[in-house]
Amino acid sequence: MKYDFDEIIPRRNTCSYKWDSAEDKDVLPMWVADMDFRTAPVIINRLQQRVSHGIFGYTRVPEEYYQAVTAWFERRHAWRIERQWMIYTSGVVPAISAVIKALTVPGDKVLVQTPVYNCFFSSIRNNGCEIISSPLVYANNTYRMDFDDFERKASDPKTKVFLLCNPHNPAGRVWTREELMRVGDICLRHNVTVVSDEIHCELVYRGHEYIPFASISERFLHRSVTCISPSKSFNMAGLQIANIVVYDEGMRCKIDKAININEVCDVNPFGVEATIAAYTEGEDWLVQLLDYLKGNYDCMKDFCLKYLPEFPLTVLEGTYLVWMDCSCLNTPSEELENRMLKDVKLWLNAGTMYGKEGEGFMRWNIACPRSVMLDGLKRFCDFVRSEYSL
Repeated sequence: MKYDFDEIIPRRNTCSYKWDSAEDKDVLPMWVADMDFRTAPVIINRLQQRVSHGIFGYTRVPEEYYQAVTAWFERRHAWRIERQWMIYTSGVVPAISAVIKALTVPGDKVLVQTPVYNCFFSSIRNNGCEIISSPLVYANNTYRMDFDDFERKASDPKTKVFLLCNPHNPAGRVWTREELMRVGDICLRHNVTVVSDEIHCELVYRGHEYIPFASISERFLHRSVTCISPSKSFNMAGLQIANIVVYDEGMRCKIDKAININEVCDVNPFGVEATIAAYTEGEDWLVQLLDYLKGNYDCMKDFCLKYLPEFPLTVLEGTYLVWMDCSCLNTPSEELENRMLKDVKLWLNAGTMYGKEGEGFMRWNIACPRSVMLDGLKRFCDFVRSEYSL
């Protein structure tokens, strides 16, 4: 392998949100969604060149940036994005918040499919809107959409926006074309705008295909907003860069105004340079990363089958976030998170962070060297054996 993903790179005392949030240096953090791998060398090299210039003033986003983004999505995902459809901003979460501000008024309803990314909830509430959930259906270690329930919720005249998570965090699903078409048709039928968070779009494993929602049809393109970023795929979330893709000019003007109202209309030079490098030179690194992450998941699955058969894992089609069913412990997820942190110094995310439907589950971040992941699994084993005699 050209890139060494087994290398352990110390991150403590680097102002890492993931590693420095726990005061105890023995805590193993496998929670927040960033990777413990160095980003692609081509990104590092481009950033070093930018640093060597030594002046870091206000940034004008160059045409090269737009060309890099549009060429990447056309080549890898057969989606032709026009440059004028794009609005850059500092991250997908600020993007979602601004889009909700632009497309709703306080008191409107925003539809989500729980369990789902926790920041959806705060973005909705912060804009004075009401969260409406159409829970995903859990069966056979995977999730599916409940289209009947979804249509009932979408048919409410107060439901204005549907937040789609594709690929889905934390369920690990990569929605099929048929699923996206069906949910999109429901939204169009009831005049609901689809806002699709596609930040994990490159983290998809063999046998599955990421389909940009807006690429499916002209109808979907005209009534949707897509939020994308290289931050998860290339481990550069701290560089704070994202794009909102909006075909409809009227919606785009409203969103651009909301971006400015929220004061997230400027980006830093490093995010721009890293995006260009990732999308023009970073593909071979990404391909090897995906192979390594899939190897981590397969290793975790084998470990759990052998030592933790009572704890099923959901099928991982995309993302590096593994959803573990811990319902056999009959312990609230938040209590499990706190007890594991205290007793074995393992930090996982409680499932209830992603909605009440996450009760009984824990989310693992396996984007780390395999030896680190195995350390986490052994700590989990020690915990359940000592606390539950399993």
